Amino acid sequence: MLDEPQYQPVKWAKVIDNTRCIGCHACTTACKSENLVPLSVTRTYVKHVDVGVFPQTRRAHQVTRCNQCAHAPCVTACPTTAMFKRADGIVDFDKSICIGCKACMAACPYDAIFINPEDHSAEKCNFCAHRIDVGLEPACVVVCPTQAILIGDMNDSDSYVAQIVNREPVTVRRPEKETLPKLFYKGAHQATLDPLAAQRPQGGLFMWSEQQQGSAQVVSGNPNHSNSSAAALLSYDVAHSIPWDWKVSLYTWTKGIAAGAYLVPLLLVLFGFLRPDSTTWVWVAPVLAGGFLAATGVLLILDLEHPERFHLIFTRPQWRSWLVKGAFIIAGYTLVLAVHFAASCFGAYSLHRWLMIPGLPLAVLTAVYTAYLFAQAKARDMWQNPLLPPHLMVQSLLLGSAALLPFAVRLEPATQFDRGVAMTLLWILAITSLSHALMIWGEVSLTHTTAHARLAIWEMVRGRYKSDFWIGLVLSILGGLLPWLALFEVVSSSFGVGGAPLAMIGLMLHENAYVQAGQSVPLA
Repeated sequence: MLDEPQYQPVKWAKVIDNTRCIGCHACTTACKSENLVPLSVTRTYVKHVDVGVFPQTRRAHQVTRCNQCAHAPCVTACPTTAMFKRADGIVDFDKSICIGCKACMAACPYDAIFINPEDHSAEKCNFCAHRIDVGLEPACVVVCPTQAILIGDMNDSDSYVAQIVNREPVTVRRPEKETLPKLFYKGAHQATLDPLAAQRPQGGLFMWSEQQQGSAQVVSGNPNHSNSSAAALLSYDVAHSIPWDWKVSLYTWTKGIAAGAYLVPLLLVLFGFLRPDSTTWVWVAPVLAGGFLAATGVLLILDLEHPERFHLIFTRPQWRSWLVKGAFIIAGYTLVLAVHFAASCFGAYSLHRWLMIPGLPLAVLTAVYTAYLFAQAKARDMWQNPLLPPHLMVQSLLLGSAALLPFAVRLEPATQFDRGVAMTLLWILAITSLSHALMIWGEVSLTHTTAHARLAIWEMVRGRYKSDFWIGLVLSILGGLLPWLALFEVVSSSFGVGGAPLAMIGLMLHENAYVQAGQSVPLA
């Protein structure tokens, strides 16, 4: 007796047949009408690329939208499960619990997610799930005049989509990201699939639209770069904004100070370079770290599109998201700082020793967790750097020593300066500034594994963010050089202390260049 076939759940997939697409934008219009998508944003749109050299040219089209990934990075990055995957494989969203953190936008390698300007929640193509649930096809499929958009069940061998995917040559966008897209392109030109293949028109002037090219817009990095052997010019596209603006850049800086201002004196006490009853450890460390940690929290909340919902990170956390893990790390670190300060107020100095046990790992995690948060932004190749955690650790020690140095000079006994706290902080500042500069040199000069990473580096070093990068690098080097000169008695100690604000300002500029340049490469 033959075994009965096992039931397989529906797994929806979509095929775009580029051999039929005429670029009429009917799908874009139908999508806007069906889903009430406001102006200035789109769930789906048709990109046009002109391939060839006159008079032998042709226009290639690409219907661009959510790829309904099997391993959807937006779902992993979302801190509240506002982005979720249904049992039938459709990646859907719940606006009622979206906090507008834009982590899903940073995670999507296809630039398919946007913030709705009317309700300030994340939105994208969801396969017209409300129509699917009542047995209807998505609006774009219904209106396509040439049947270029097809949907079907991948687990049904009789469906037309399954037959195309399993028997005919199809492609997906950015397969190296290993998201396993369920949006397949048949007969697509590489100049449309690769967002870097086609050059953008000079001056940003498109045939039917003019796009801003300010620092808040995603544009191709090096205008002379082309990743395709074909002569390809992008003739129609839609504007894409950088999701994380200056507030995220500044957050990485304030968080570095918050972590380092407590971690540096903790290590000095632990290794005997600082007395457990010193003013720097008892009072300055928790107050300085707590102040900058509060600033970090304010910046993170202000960056949310729904700041009033920030509590959802704690009340309904999605634990794969490093935004959630980071929030709980910061909360634990805040508790340690608060208890340390309370112990100082009540004279319970013996408690400080016990606080080192949770304080040390929490300070380290506060310094480095952003590297893992950025790593979840699979769209941004420059951030996929295994050296980013140690680099953030070095930056935190640099910022902590620089922030503490003026207080140590003023509050610690003057007789200790030559062999005490301030001198030790000068050494830390000098060594970490040099390490920071060497790490930057390595990141910039080494060969990059992808064109996206290389173009992001180009934007940072020679493109729109070169001023912040180079000024920041020079100030960081000067901020480390002055302590070296003071340590070897080339200049007075006061000049060495003067390197602290230079190093801090330099690192702030570097963080802005790094965060913004990492998001500057087009994905669609």
